[in-house]
Amino acid sequence: MLNETGSAEVSRAPLSCALMKPTPGARPDPDVAGLIELILTRYHAVHRAEFPVAIRLARKVEAVHADAPDCPHGLADHLAMMADDLESHQHREEEVLFPMILGGGSPMIRFPVRRMMDEHVDVEDQLRRLHELMRGYEVRPDACGTWRALATACRKLDCDLREHMRLENDVLFAPYLD
Repeated sequence: MLNETGSAEVSRAPLSCALMKPTPGARPDPDVAGLIELILTRYHAVHRAEFPVAIRLARKVEAVHADAPDCPHGLADHLAMMADDLESHQHREEEVLFPMILGGGSPMIRFPVRRMMDEHVDVEDQLRRLHELMRGYEVRPDACGTWRALATACRKLDCDLREHMRLENDVLFAPYLD
């Protein structure tokens, strides 16, 4: 459709496909609904709250300890990139995949499930880099409180993300794979 200037208008409505719609009459398993609620509250909401704190701590440590040989240079930027990637990933789960699962599935659900699992592999790579930048989350004995808090925050993000992905991959997504 062309607007009054002769340019094509782009619809902002979400894309919909009959194959992506839930199977008629299907009912979600109450355990699955509970698991999705757990993922949303214990992981998605917590990640959204904790990443900005870790980024702020990393920026402070990098600024104050820039000359220290063990300073985690680039950590704040790495955490910011992880947070951006995670926000996009979680948004797609919340807006597309979880509603499909709660609607009882669909013939095409394996495609978004595989996409999310592929992105989890990317997160594992990001976590390896986080571990490297933070030198295994160990801090020297004379480290300041901010650096110690940063190590604790990064270790928690690592553990939480790994458990989050395990729950999705092994429990929530597994029934939808070929």
